[in-house]
Amino acid sequence: MDDRLTHIIKGAAAGFGAIAGYLLGGFSVFVHLLLIMVIVDWLTGWAAAWIRGELRSRVGFHGIIRKVAIFLVVVVAHFIDAALGGLNYFQNAVICFYLANELLSITENVGRMGVPMPTVLRNAVKIFESKSDPAPNPNMSEPEQENKDQGQKPAV
Repeated sequence: MDDRLTHIIKGAAAGFGAIAGYLLGGFSVFVHLLLIMVIVDWLTGWAAAWIRGELRSRVGFHGIIRKVAIFLVVVVAHFIDAALGGLNYFQNAVICFYLANELLSITENVGRMGVPMPTVLRNAVKIFESKSDPAPNPNMSEPEQENKDQGQKPAV
């Protein structure tokens, strides 16, 4: 590869890392763990869809957009914390919420791939699911939201 191109790529990577570090308030253990869980969730979702013959580029693209949105919410939480004195209460709470969601999604994806799950992990997922209170989707009507909450498909 040309030396100029190498320098451009390295500079762009360094710039992206610096901006991300600033926006996220650094790369704490929580931020690292969230990044790893988001990547693992995306990869297991992709693998499960591929194994089941359900792989669609549009769905995958929407998944990537949702993952970016997770980090945007973490950025907002970081700046709320910064405005309140910088103790990372909001950011850590937001990250823990998303970590729990990512864990649930990863276990679902692995199950869709037909990989057996350890009982202790299945039990932990059941606890998370029983304690979670999904936020209503503002784009859904009330009957659609109720059907979704009860695991039913919307009436057409």
